[in-house]
Amino acid sequence: MPHCSRRNFLKTGLAAGALAGTGSLPLRAARGTATDWVTLGKSGVKVTRLAFGTGTFSGRTQRELGQDQFTRLVRHAYDRGIRFFETAESYGEMHKMLGVALKGIPRDTYQLMSKVTTREGVNPQEKIDELRKLANTEYFDVLLMHYQRVAQWPTDTVRWQDGILEAKSKKAVVGHGASVHGLPALRRFPGNKWLEIAMIRMNHNGTKMDAEAYNTNGAGNVSEVVTHVKQVRSEGMGVISMKLVGEGAFTTREDRQAAMRYAFNNAGVDCVTVGYKNTAEIDEAIENLNLALA
Repeated sequence: MPHCSRRNFLKTGLAAGALAGTGSLPLRAARGTATDWVTLGKSGVKVTRLAFGTGTFSGRTQRELGQDQFTRLVRHAYDRGIRFFETAESYGEMHKMLGVALKGIPRDTYQLMSKVTTREGVNPQEKIDELRKLANTEYFDVLLMHYQRVAQWPTDTVRWQDGILEAKSKKAVVGHGASVHGLPALRRFPGNKWLEIAMIRMNHNGTKMDAEAYNTNGAGNVSEVVTHVKQVRSEGMGVISMKLVGEGAFTTREDRQAAMRYAFNNAGVDCVTVGYKNTAEIDEAIENLNLALA
């Protein structure tokens, strides 16, 4: 019988206990990090849990940095492991600024999301092509219909839904969905067969979250929003969370940490997007999410 020291026996026993506890992997492997890649439900799109947002106050905060400083910020996030970047048509020059900031980085090493405004009288294919050109990309990994805020959005946006599916058939879009503002619109997300990805506001105290009025100045209905998040996830949709720092309203780190914990541990979102104005905010968001997942 080979010699087996007490130290080796303990190592073997601990490893076996960990395997038994998970069924296959050590317990440590179950802990995630902010920069892990996760799959957004049935879309199949893989993104990092923490995304780089460009829409703080509709992008004003990021635009005011100027291109050079914004590029340094994007590169810092990339170097720290954030590989999911998002913007929107309504964020002013942010498609173009993001395209410049990401220029030269291999396209297959990061994911890019855009949100399109579903206006009447606009050709969806022309708009999607315009946004791709501005962002200097051949395709969007995720394209969302932006800012859906009325209960009848599923019927009002049929033309845009069809247009996005056409863009997917041309490989200009990989995954698709919608972002929501207000409970009447959110209540139409569960059961929607077109949606693959849902972008939903989430934090621990309802700041800038969904209420009956989509533009309310008061607190949103956190419990109802969480219920809908869990419903759509059970239906196979990927969930991206926004308003994790209450659009800048959370001035203490304790609140920002609480929001991260709530989004992942209570609501169960897949991914969160946060807007940044300096590298310290990126570093903190990574640490806050790592702590929430631990």
